[in-house]
Amino acid sequence: MLVEDDLDLISIYQEILKVHGFNLQIAENGKEAVEKFNQINPSLVIMDGEMPVLNGYEAFKQIKDINNNAKVVIVTGYEKSEPKNIEAIKQGLMKVISKPLGVDELLSLAEKYTEVKIKT
Repeated sequence: MLVEDDLDLISIYQEILKVHGFNLQIAENGKEAVEKFNQINPSLVIMDGEMPVLNGYEAFKQIKDINNNAKVVIVTGYEKSEPKNIEAIKQGLMKVISKPLGVDELLSLAEKYTEVKIKT
């Protein structure tokens, strides 16, 4: 699942992941992400850290309450050493990635944390 409030980025990432064989669910804010996660339990959640309605860090906590084994990655403009990033990692966040998230890194994450192998 990709959680991002930038609709242009969603379109780009969605096209890239679909071309490589990934089944992608989209959420545009943290609240929607938690609701969808509860319904579909995706293999991986790649989520923007700062969004309206419910930010990525709060959504991450709620997702972990639903499934403590959830695989969540946060993409942020903040430094990885920020206290909220360090705390989230202690709470089970898989990884913090600095913006911008490049295509190669997106595909690598998707392949690493799901059972899908990238189509070549």
